[in-house]
Amino acid sequence: MTDKNNKNSIDRSREHLANERTFLAWIRTSIALMGFGFVIVKFALFLKQLSLLIEGSTLPSQVYSALVGVIMVAVGVVVALFAFIQYKINNKHLQDNYFAPRSTLSLIITFIMIVGGIILIIYLLTTI
Repeated sequence: MTDKNNKNSIDRSREHLANERTFLAWIRTSIALMGFGFVIVKFALFLKQLSLLIEGSTLPSQVYSALVGVIMVAVGVVVALFAFIQYKINNKHLQDNYFAPRSTLSLIITFIMIVGGIILIIYLLTTI
């Protein structure tokens, strides 16, 4: 009887640890998005300073670059929030011995990235 309880405990531990690994992977993704957004904003600031030195005026595209960077940071924050919500839902399901896979977080992030990519493609095509 103790062998069966031990096996159940090990299986449940694996499930909970897998849930935590998935959560941490989403957190790493959100940190990467926020870091990339920060770099974009700082690079836009660098370009603004450089254009002021060279030409004496700023280029309008630099405003868009900073905006894209801020949006990337905001998307990173939203990813972290959704990841935490998904983690808590999965944790509750695992504790209740009921698990129904959900792809809501993946669907939302995929949609945001596709829309953002399309907007960036349109922006880049208009600046060529």
